[in-house]
Amino acid sequence: MENKKYTNIEQLPLVLSVEQLADVLGIGLNNAYQLVRSSSIRSVRIGRQYKIPKDALEVYLTA
Repeated sequence: MENKKYTNIEQLPLVLSVEQLADVLGIGLNNAYQLVRSSSIRSVRIGRQYKIPKDALEVYLTA
């Protein structure tokens, strides 16, 4: 995965991977998966991967 540092939310892609979510939130990968699996952050499962819409991250951060 490309280790790109985002400076504001507008720079984020429309859909994030769990790895990108962990990087953006500054948390570990296990914690990011826990947020997704517990539905604390809305996500879509595509095959074996979780994808997190950018607007779901914004909702989580403003809650």
